[in-house]
Amino acid sequence: MFGKKRQKAVASFDTLKYKPYIHASICTGEQVAGFKDLATGKFTEEMLIRTNADLMKFKHKYGIEGEIEKGY
Repeated sequence: MFGKKRQKAVASFDTLKYKPYIHASICTGEQVAGFKDLATGKFTEEMLIRTNADLMKFKHKYGIEGEIEKGY
């Protein structure tokens, strides 16, 4: 009943093929976090970033440390 707490598994991504990336709109300021394919440059959306807490959730989910490149 009161067993050990389970830690959430950290999701993973292939760091040799993809890099974390934030795509931001110049007009609206909307930001979307996801991954950019290093070979093709294609961006894959993962989650909408509305607050700094959302960004922290994204970084924690994938075990990302440091700054994430942002593009427009």
